[in-house]
Amino acid sequence: MADRPRNRAVGPRPAPSLVKAGRAAVATASAGVLLVSGISWFAYNSLTDGLNTSDALSVAQRHAPPKLDNSINLLLIGLDSRKDMNGNDLPKQFVEQDLHAGSSDIGGYNTNTLILLHIPSGGGKVQAFSVPRDDYVQTLNGDGTSQGFHKIKEAYGIAKAAALPALKAQGLTGAALEQQSREVGREATLATVQQFLGIRIDHFAEVNLLGFYDIAQVVQPITVCLKHATRDPAMAGQGSGADFHAGYNTLDAAQALAFVRQRHNLTNGDLDRTHRQQAFISSVMYKLKQEGLFNDLGKMQSLFDVVKKDVVLDSQWNILDFAQQVPSLTGGNVVFNTLPIQGFATRNGESVNLVDVQQIQHIMQRLIGHDQSPAATPASSSAASSASAASSAPQQVAPATVDVLNGSGITGLAAQKLKSLVDAGWSPGRTGNAAPHTHTVVHYGSGAQQAAQQVAAKLGSSGVTVAPSGAVAPGHVEVVLGTDATPTAPGGSAGGAGGGSGAGGSSDGAQAGTTSDIPFQGSAVEMGQGIPCVD
Repeated sequence: MADRPRNRAVGPRPAPSLVKAGRAAVATASAGVLLVSGISWFAYNSLTDGLNTSDALSVAQRHAPPKLDNSINLLLIGLDSRKDMNGNDLPKQFVEQDLHAGSSDIGGYNTNTLILLHIPSGGGKVQAFSVPRDDYVQTLNGDGTSQGFHKIKEAYGIAKAAALPALKAQGLTGAALEQQSREVGREATLATVQQFLGIRIDHFAEVNLLGFYDIAQVVQPITVCLKHATRDPAMAGQGSGADFHAGYNTLDAAQALAFVRQRHNLTNGDLDRTHRQQAFISSVMYKLKQEGLFNDLGKMQSLFDVVKKDVVLDSQWNILDFAQQVPSLTGGNVVFNTLPIQGFATRNGESVNLVDVQQIQHIMQRLIGHDQSPAATPASSSAASSASAASSAPQQVAPATVDVLNGSGITGLAAQKLKSLVDAGWSPGRTGNAAPHTHTVVHYGSGAQQAAQQVAAKLGSSGVTVAPSGAVAPGHVEVVLGTDATPTAPGGSAGGAGGGSGAGGSSDGAQAGTTSDIPFQGSAVEMGQGIPCVD
C-alpha cells in the first residue's frame, strides 16, 4: 500500500503566533512526542497527508557504512532556530518573554539536539543515544567532503551558509531559498553523524522548535521528577526560567519548555540537559500510554495536526512499514544514554567537548553491532583487531570483510564464528540475527567470490550454499548460520563471547542490560519504568 504524496517542500504554512518559538533543547521533546509516541499507530493515509518531507537522506546515504539487517537507525534532529520554516523571524515577544531565548533576530542553525534511536527488527529493547551538542569532531558536507573540525551541532549551519551564494545565483529567494539551503544543512548533519558514530542512518525527523509549545499544550499537564530542587532565573535572555522543587512536578506547556531547556545551575550543564530531554520524552510516553491516546484516533489527530506544521521527515520513510517495529517504542521498551566525552577544552575561542571517536564507534559496534570487548579500552577497537588479523593472515586468504548473521538458534554463535574467521585472516564485519535457517548459506558481493568459497570451506558445515547477492556490499561476504552450524571449539558455550540478549533483541552482541563498563555520561534513563527522576 503506497502512501499518498506528501509535501516535498518544508512547511508552507506559518504556525500561529503563540506556537512560534524555540530553542534547541526542546527539539528532543518535540521529536520524541512525534516519533516515540506512536506516529505509525495511526498510519492512515488521511493522517499522513500534508507531512513535510526531505530528500537529504538519499544524498547522505551514498557515503554511509553498509547495514546488514532490518533494524532501523532513526535520528532525531532538534534545530536551534528562531525562524520559521520559511525563514521568517519568530514573534519577538514570544521568543524573548516566553522562551527567554534572546532576540528573535538571532537565526542560528545549530542542531543542539541529536538523538539516535536503534530499533531492532525483531522487537526487543530500543537503544537511544544522545550526542552532546558541543562534541568537537570532523564535520562533513552531504557529499562527504570535510568542513574541518567543529562542534557537531555546527555542521548544519556551516553547510547552509555555504550553499546560499549558489542558490541565490540560481534565482532562489524567500521561502524557496530557505527551504533549499536547509536541505543542504540536513545533508551535512546526516553525513557528519553517520561518520562520527560509524553507523548508517535509515530515517530522520527534524524539529525546528516551532511546534513544541503547541505539542506541549496538547499533552499538558506533564509530570516530571527531579532529584534536587533547581532554579534558573531568566535574565536578559539568559536562563530558562526554570523553578522546580525536588520530587514530582506537574508542568504546563511553558514550564515544559523551561524543563528541557535548562542548562545553567546544573552540575554538568549541557550534559545534564540531555537527561532532561530523555526524561521528558519518557514522561510524555508514560502519560500518553496511561491515558490511552494510542487507541484514541481523535486525540492523535490533534497531535498530528501540530506535527504537520513543524516537523520534517525523510521522504524514504514508509509509515506503514515503520508501524511493524514501533511497539517497542509505544510499549516503553527504550533505554536512553548520553555518549561519553573525554573532557573539555577551548578551540577557536569556544568551549568544546573532547571526544574519542574510536571509543564512540566501539560503543556503537558493541551495542548495535558485533564488538564485545570492553568499550572503555579504545586500543581494543575493531580497527586494531583488523590490523592484528592482517599482520598474521595466511597468504592464501582472499581479502574480504565478513559479516555473520545468526539463524541457528544458538545464542552467541555468530560472534564466535566471526572471531574464528577473523583469526583466519579476514576483516571483521558485523553480526546480527536472521530468520531461522536449516542450512548455512554464504552470500557474497562483487569481487568477493573467492573469499566466499574459502569462508564456506572454513566453516566446515556440510551442504553450505555459496551464491552471489546484489544485497551484499562489494568486497563483503555474508554468512547466514543455519541449524547445521556448531560451536567452533569444544566448550564454546551459547554465550561464549559475552553473548546474551543483546541490544535491540539480538542474540549476539553485548547484553543491553550489562553496560556497567561502558563510560556513558551519567546514568541511563529508562522508558517504561514510570516517570524517571533526573538532576
